[in-house]
Amino acid sequence: MTVHVRYLVDDVERSIDFYTTNFGFTVLSNQAPAFADVQLGELRLLLSGPLRSATRKMPDGTRPSPGGWNRIHFVVGDIEAEIERLRSAGVSFRSDIVRGPGGARIVLDDPSGNPIELFQPRD
Repeated sequence: MTVHVRYLVDDVERSIDFYTTNFGFTVLSNQAPAFADVQLGELRLLLSGPLRSATRKMPDGTRPSPGGWNRIHFVVGDIEAEIERLRSAGVSFRSDIVRGPGGARIVLDDPSGNPIELFQPRD
């Protein structure tokens, strides 16, 4: 089963570059500036730009926008190495590493401010 996640983005081309360069996603389609979809394993990420229907106003006038705290969650083997790799690529993080009983996590942002969590489970 493929899992689809929709992220609203400010710039479809920039988002494609971010996900393919930093995480190894493959482009399935590119209809920039409105839409693209990229895939990594069983995860299909739908990148909806400002011209896409997903950003139309809701009945109460609210316009959907990027960001928030819902996020995709990548399990990694060495969180510190991943952080170093991403920082050297210019990626910004929302937090420092948080360690808990299940492991370590850190949250970073894609170019539109959508969060991504890196998680390293405890051994």
